Amino acid sequence: MMENQNSTTVIPNKRYFTIGEASKICDVKSHVLRYWEQEFKELDPIKRKGNRRYYQQKDIAMILQIKELLQNNGFTIEGAKNMMINNQSEPTPSSNKHMVSQIKTDLENILSILKR
Repeated sequence: MMENQNSTTVIPNKRYFTIGEASKICDVKSHVLRYWEQEFKELDPIKRKGNRRYYQQKDIAMILQIKELLQNNGFTIEGAKNMMINNQSEPTPSSNKHMVSQIKTDLENILSILKR
């Protein structure tokens, strides 16, 4: 079994999952999964006879990531798409350090202006 890095959801060690199984594992309704397929082009399950969807482990992990972004982090669909494109659900520590450094520099500049 594989544990998803975004939460404590355990993904069963199977090759393919039906939409019903994916729905139960991710706690997302089937119609929502179909909608997300339209919105997130990266989410592209295998479609076989009768247009039946088969999700792979990577698809389940992506669904959990999308759910995390939308429901837990409060992103809009567009915001979640941008995060998926940038392949970051959270800022990296190095970008945080750079941001803090930039803010510190800006505050020091403001302080020097105020002291004049």
